[in-house]
Amino acid sequence: MKLLALFFFGVIFSGGISVSRAQAQTQTFETSGGVVKITPIYHASLLIEAGGKNIYVDPAKPANFSNLPVADLILITDIHGDHMDPGSISQISKSGTEIFAPPAVVKTVSTAQPISNGETKTWNDWTIEAIPMYNIQRGPSPGQLYHTKGRGNGYVLTYGGKRFYFSGDTENIPEMRALKNIYVAFVCMNLPYTMPPDEAAQAVKAFHPQIVIPYHYRGSDLNLFKNDLQGTGIEMRLLDWYPTAD
Repeated sequence: MKLLALFFFGVIFSGGISVSRAQAQTQTFETSGGVVKITPIYHASLLIEAGGKNIYVDPAKPANFSNLPVADLILITDIHGDHMDPGSISQISKSGTEIFAPPAVVKTVSTAQPISNGETKTWNDWTIEAIPMYNIQRGPSPGQLYHTKGRGNGYVLTYGGKRFYFSGDTENIPEMRALKNIYVAFVCMNLPYTMPPDEAAQAVKAFHPQIVIPYHYRGSDLNLFKNDLQGTGIEMRLLDWYPTAD
């Protein structure tokens, strides 16, 4: 495989859906409870490490988890295959792995514990809040939406006094704009399923996290997002969620 040297905001990574490529992009955040490390894996899949525990969000193919640590907790946002993948869940699970997911997901992933919009759970040193994620206007046909209100969850995870937001698949909804005190926000943007970069930027400017990291952005022009955030004081970090493999 040919090595592709790409530089985004000082982050160096190489082509291929590989563990080394993902780990080279690991973001480290200091909190009062210790370091939180977040590693992008692919599309909407990521790994959170803190306090000796491993949390995965939306583990799904084609991400390769073969050399990554097993999960202590798995969070799933929605029923679509790029978020809910029973095969990947099984691959990274061990005896004692816990799974939190919306009730719509629990119908398929029966080992998951349900968590609904507006509900909060405490897990080890984490507080986990389920945040609405849904479409307002976009759908496969008139009168239908790709993501209906109440079916899926975004999540706000709090550790050591710092709040980390993972949007899931959503448009610029009031519940996102109303978020408070977000340290790091992972925000989706892709058409036709979620929202375009300029709409995502409007949402981000409304709740004003300290740091924003685009994810679930396949096919989007991230320069539009970056340009819309200029002068806001919000730090944007661009990671490669879609490596090129020969």
